[in-house]
Amino acid sequence: MTPADRAELDRFDRERRDADQRYNDALTALDRAVVAADRRELGREDFDRVATALVVFLQQITAFVESKDRQLAAQTGARLEKVEQALEAIAELRAQVGVLQRATEALRRTVAGPQSSVVGQQAAGGSQQSSVVSPQPLALSPDDDYKYVGFEDQFRGSGQAIEDRLRAYLPVFEGRSNVLDIGCGRGELLAALKARGIVARGIDANAEMVAVARERGLDAAQADALGYVASLPDASLGGLIATQVVEHLEPSYLMRLLDAAARTLGRGAPIVLETINPACWLAFFSSYIRDFTHVRPVHPDTLQYLLRASGFERVEIRYSAPVPDPVKMKTIDVPADVLASSDSSAKAIAQIAHTLNANAVILNSLMFTHMDYAAVGYRV
Repeated sequence: MTPADRAELDRFDRERRDADQRYNDALTALDRAVVAADRRELGREDFDRVATALVVFLQQITAFVESKDRQLAAQTGARLEKVEQALEAIAELRAQVGVLQRATEALRRTVAGPQSSVVGQQAAGGSQQSSVVSPQPLALSPDDDYKYVGFEDQFRGSGQAIEDRLRAYLPVFEGRSNVLDIGCGRGELLAALKARGIVARGIDANAEMVAVARERGLDAAQADALGYVASLPDASLGGLIATQVVEHLEPSYLMRLLDAAARTLGRGAPIVLETINPACWLAFFSSYIRDFTHVRPVHPDTLQYLLRASGFERVEIRYSAPVPDPVKMKTIDVPADVLASSDSSAKAIAQIAHTLNANAVILNSLMFTHMDYAAVGYRV
């Protein structure tokens, strides 16, 4: 509570005590007037005295109640402020604990020695992956990798929640093998693919992400996406997926990566690229802007074109993560009798409601559609 808030609360308390005193004085005066009048036959002077005392008493009741209301409102506001401060402190503590946990895990792996390092480890079915100099500059220093893992923990959601959501892509890879997950992160999709019996491996530029995935028993390695895919033999992949990755890439890097993917995917093999939907304003101004490692948003039409231009066919856009209805603009239901009425006021109300509803539909189509989308295509 600020000094100004404390001073205001003290002022309300003084006003309440003053109102209490005036209320008690008025009540005492009224009581005395009534008692005095009760002892003899009432005259005009007695009636006026009692009436005056009653009016004063009623006035003091109003002041008394108002001072109580102001003090109660101020006390309630102070309590709410304390609750908000406590909640803010909890949020700060949660973020700090999450980052500390990831930093501790990173330190433990460092102390464990070179054998625990994920840099340059061999991926299943591939050659030894060395540290590749990437034309796509890393957004973070390796020393800060653990902080971004903590960021993902807090804002993208729990590993189980992400895995549940990504299961929607499993049918695309059914019956496939040697699937590559670019930007595998903490390994949510790799775990889902493994549970379905689909052989897959993942790569990520973030060493701490890879370490988390490997500790779950998943096949993951740290590598630059373009350098890794470019080193693979032709038609050697049975599928490729990258979720929440393309928005981190420069345009020239993304186009070269898609060309490399087209060469290394076998005929008919699927490719899935999921990203934030910038055509949904809520997604752009929340999910996209919040992540400071994002390079640029990619419109659904743009990603669909890039896949087609790189030699993929049957490219479709699949939307996901719809904005919850409570967040969307609401429409107005006009009663049937108002719509049927010939009264000018009713017609005006109906016209206003129609205009508001039309605007709500327009705003919902721009601002509150789907938070994510995926471009899904197949190698020719």
